[in-house]
Amino acid sequence: MRTVTIGVSSVEEASARVLEAFRGEKRGAFISFPSVEGLWTVLTPRRWALIRALAGQEPMSLRAVARLLDRDVKNIHADVHALLNAGILDRTDDERIVFPYDAVHVDFTIGKAA
Repeated sequence: MRTVTIGVSSVEEASARVLEAFRGEKRGAFISFPSVEGLWTVLTPRRWALIRALAGQEPMSLRAVARLLDRDVKNIHADVHALLNAGILDRTDDERIVFPYDAVHVDFTIGKAA
């Protein structure tokens, strides 16, 4: 199963993961946000539903995604582009949308307010 971890990490933590990967250490797929607020700004409930619907699926057209979720193409278009810009979704050479993972693991810690 291909799993991606979505989490919150500092630039230093993200850089450390990149360096470990360059050294050949297996790190797995990781999509990082600089803050919990940033994560929730991009990953709205409708976008989570979109990710869930695409997980483990073959690439599909924007219209097919809209039909799958029973949503308007225009609204799906906006959500897809937000997720493309965040690096969560990918686009194939023939312009189809794909979430290249079967599962998502969310990992972050909320601590005491500063």
